[in-house]
Amino acid sequence: MTALIGVVLITLAAVFQAGFLLRRENRRDPLSHWMLALAAVLLLAVLADRSIRIRFVAVTDTYESLVFYSAAICVVLFVLRMARRTRAMSPFVLFGATIVSLALILIALFAPNVAPPDVAPPVPALRSFWLVLHVTFSFIGEAFFVVSFVAAIGFLASRNKDRRAELDRLVAASISIGYPVFTAGALVFGAIWAQTAWGAWWSWDPKETWALITWLIYTAYLHSRLVRKLRGTISAVLAIAGFAATVFTFFGVNYLLSGLHSYG
Repeated sequence: MTALIGVVLITLAAVFQAGFLLRRENRRDPLSHWMLALAAVLLLAVLADRSIRIRFVAVTDTYESLVFYSAAICVVLFVLRMARRTRAMSPFVLFGATIVSLALILIALFAPNVAPPDVAPPVPALRSFWLVLHVTFSFIGEAFFVVSFVAAIGFLASRNKDRRAELDRLVAASISIGYPVFTAGALVFGAIWAQTAWGAWWSWDPKETWALITWLIYTAYLHSRLVRKLRGTISAVLAIAGFAATVFTFFGVNYLLSGLHSYG
């Protein structure tokens, strides 16, 4: 029930954002980010309840990961909306990222074979706090990548010079924050957990390989921007490609490929 209330709040936030997005006057949405913050609290409460019941941090299966990912996006949007430099964040970006968060929580709740029929403790290999750091840091980083993805789409679709500059800065800021967090979670903590769980830092498991591909794409983005001083279309395309890689790393690898990460 708590998760469903969170879904309702995210949906209402998206509807509210759409109303402001369709207005011609350049007024800023004053309410939806508070709805997202409350939705995040409710989704995290769902995970807290599951954590108490399984006596471990509940981020060890697909359902729990998607709930956390959706909540992380809501938190990131709230923080960016409240931050001084991004307070006037594009309504398109706010709306687009909210839709991504809504899609993730709907998949968690209603997609076949995602939500577990009961709450059960994780298998021994998953009862590691290195795994908790691996999952949470990865998805917090990816929550910022969601913002960069939507902003990059807005950049490519816009013909207004000032708006494109604003969106380009938002893409860069989001990736600059998300990249070190994702690196720590996906590569550093992931490698440590792999060593404790399987006895090897790296096994070229499909999920490991695609996490590395994702990291290389965002590394290419930062290299092209900071070293080569490239801006505009190339940067936007790399931001979109990076997010597409995160989607395949989670969904594509889980359902199309098999490997050591095939749990839950």
